[in-house]
Amino acid sequence: MRDPVPTPPSAAQILLVCKNRHGLSARKAVLEEAGYCVVTATTPAEALHWLEQEHFDIVVTDHQPPSLNGLELIQGIRQKCPSQLIVLISGLVDTLGLNEQRTCADLVIQKSAREVDHLLRGVKQLLARSQAARKPPARHASALAQRQGRAGS
Repeated sequence: MRDPVPTPPSAAQILLVCKNRHGLSARKAVLEEAGYCVVTATTPAEALHWLEQEHFDIVVTDHQPPSLNGLELIQGIRQKCPSQLIVLISGLVDTLGLNEQRTCADLVIQKSAREVDHLLRGVKQLLARSQAARKPPARHASALAQRQGRAGS
């Protein structure tokens, strides 16, 4: 049984890419249960189409060998949007030596009995880091608030 994960403060948009419909629906259910808005794609081409139409906070993709795989999808995403947060899930992490440096993903997760826990925790941490990077430092935020307060007077 997995630990409860608090609902995100604002429902982040996640694009979930997997050619296996069972894996796709299971991961979608888990992410939606955690409070995320999830759009699914079963092919890299469909995923790239979605990325042209919508903003997603995170893309979660399966490695999907032997056809066009998650690594090639990640390359395509990085060309169009270098800052897009990406999670790669694979059953071949150790076998192929997949890691964040080699794949250009922000997080690489091994398929296992703990995959769901790792996915939920990883998504939460990536979103928190992303939000913290966009937030001005506290001293700048309070100075900005003071200036805005004076401007409104």
